[in-house]
Amino acid sequence: METLFLDPTLILIIAGFAGFFMAFGIGANDVANAMGPSVGSKAISFKQAIFIAAIFEFLGAYLAGGEVTATIRKGIVDPSLYVNNEDIFIIGMLSSLLAAGTWLFIASQKGWPVSTTHSIVGAIVGFVIISLGFDAVSWSEVGAIASSWVVSPIISGALSFLIFLSAKKLILDRTNPEQAAISLIPIYSFFVAVVIALVTARKGLKHVGLPLADGEVLFVTIGFGLIVSIITAIFLNLNAQKIKEYGVEAAFAILMIVTACSMAFAHGSNDVANAIGPMSAIISVVNEGSITAKSSINSWTLLLGGVGIVFGLALLGGKVIRTIGSKITELTPSLAFSANIAAATTVVAATYIGFPISTTHTLVGAVIGVGLAKGAGYLDLGSIRRIVISWIVTIPAGATFTILFYVLLRFIFGV
Repeated sequence: METLFLDPTLILIIAGFAGFFMAFGIGANDVANAMGPSVGSKAISFKQAIFIAAIFEFLGAYLAGGEVTATIRKGIVDPSLYVNNEDIFIIGMLSSLLAAGTWLFIASQKGWPVSTTHSIVGAIVGFVIISLGFDAVSWSEVGAIASSWVVSPIISGALSFLIFLSAKKLILDRTNPEQAAISLIPIYSFFVAVVIALVTARKGLKHVGLPLADGEVLFVTIGFGLIVSIITAIFLNLNAQKIKEYGVEAAFAILMIVTACSMAFAHGSNDVANAIGPMSAIISVVNEGSITAKSSINSWTLLLGGVGIVFGLALLGGKVIRTIGSKITELTPSLAFSANIAAATTVVAATYIGFPISTTHTLVGAVIGVGLAKGAGYLDLGSIRRIVISWIVTIPAGATFTILFYVLLRFIFGV
């Protein structure tokens, strides 16, 4: 490999800055999306959302994020097309991170819940187009990802609709809904825990040196589900007097702690890859001397991504949280719990097969689904329209910003 355009250490520092900037945008937008229903329904506070995100986003990325990171790192374009053109490849990945981060910063300032997945996909597409032309883009991969614009909201919306109807029939409409909630909510928490444990046991633990056989996966999954269910039941019974005093929604507020953790884990498993994937590609070139070398995910990139996400959520996440939590439809804990379970299940299933769907689209679809369960009149169609428009412009915006950064960085570094 020829000498790189900068000292390798300097390239890694710049890549770290670009990755942090992208992770900041993920925290401000997508993590805010993930926490929106929980905060909007007043089940948890904004400070509690930051604490939950800090722990479970990291765990999701570390234990279950490898499949999607691989898709983002090398699925949109064949890296071998840039063999002997390492400088251009590094400049392109840096441009993509800066471009996607810029769009997320703008969208978050406006309170638009856009997709970080589509932001980075659009950014990488822009890099490939300006460097190699339209034919070099893996359009089939892009098309499959873009199809999630329609597929993931429909799936999560239908699922949240059904989950809320089941909760309404089994709990909310009962003669004594408070007692029904205390009895049945542990079953819902079991389902949530099993969904999260399944993808972690089967897909995630092998990335940390703990591969499990099928029987062991089943044992771990069921065991974890039972533990979470028992803990939920204990909390509900300890708070039984409070639930009967404040009403059945107080029981769902307790469950929202479980679903908020699940949503953060699911989001981390799917969307932290948007920052880590391009960084891993740069690190691969700098450290291993080959664009096509297989690179593992470095622990410092996970730490950098986790810190960036928490900062983004804390400093700029409030506007997007308000959009998701209250502007689409007014959420109660029972509605928010239904939306979170549906979205987490859909995202984790996508992570299981290594498909980078949009958490944003999935969650918005889930919130719309529970709004429809109340009645179409409860939906704010104006807010939904603005959200959809922001989705449509995300990929072109990411591509456009990448082209601008690409030209600027090549000029600055003389590449």
